[in-house]
Amino acid sequence: MRINSARRYAVNHLVTGLAVLSTLLVIAPLVAILVYLIYMGASSLNLAFFTHIPAPVGELGGGMANAMVGSAIVLALASSMGIPVGIAAGVYLAEFGRGRMLATAVRFTADVLNGVPSIVMGLAVFALLVQGRHYSAFAGGVALAVMMVPTITRTTEEMLATVPHAIREAALGLGVPKWRTVLSVSLKTASPGIITGCMLAFARVAGETAPLLFTAFGNQFWSFKLTEPIAALPLQIYVYALSPYDEWHRLAWAGALVLIVMIMVAVTLVRIYASRGVMKGAS
Repeated sequence: MRINSARRYAVNHLVTGLAVLSTLLVIAPLVAILVYLIYMGASSLNLAFFTHIPAPVGELGGGMANAMVGSAIVLALASSMGIPVGIAAGVYLAEFGRGRMLATAVRFTADVLNGVPSIVMGLAVFALLVQGRHYSAFAGGVALAVMMVPTITRTTEEMLATVPHAIREAALGLGVPKWRTVLSVSLKTASPGIITGCMLAFARVAGETAPLLFTAFGNQFWSFKLTEPIAALPLQIYVYALSPYDEWHRLAWAGALVLIVMIMVAVTLVRIYASRGVMKGAS
């Protein structure tokens, strides 16, 4: 008995140690990237970086204020289009489409789109919305929205599948319509997981450059119209990183740091908002 107990004790600690090690291996790259970005980019952050537009070629200084505002506009467009469509598709798959051919087609399409390279998404939207017209913030938002939909769809479906059937049956037994049960019971119960899926999709597209090259195109000046080319942080970082100027390389590191911090802050605020019970599901 003592030998078996000691063996179980050793195996338990070994597995626990491996789990901790795996966790550290997952976190270490993120920490290393963040530390390196802070080291390379923090010294270039100043008030001008957040309030000025890019300086002309050859001049020192300038900032990325227009790119930060442009990224916010494009991401807001993408979220307003991608999140509702993704959640609606996930609800259909989990609640209404069981055993139907259309549901199988939607699920297959979502899985395929999840693996499509982002540059292909950009080319597709370019052919549909840009070619023969002009680059625009709206086209950039559509490209990012299309990338968000598959992740949100599959996450919503999986989270709704974890909702106990007894909860749905209780609501239906009280005479609540099916659609109201889905909105008031199923979605509320699964909302923490669905919010996590939306955050993952948002974080994925926030740093994408390839789709925006073919849609939003970029802009060195202020632009707030959805029908015109618009600046974005990933695009500005890309342009500066490829340039031969040390000043632009310095600003590219600063822009990369700001982009990472913006994503982390946005995700953290949503999680705090959800943890306070405002967006939590039914218990």
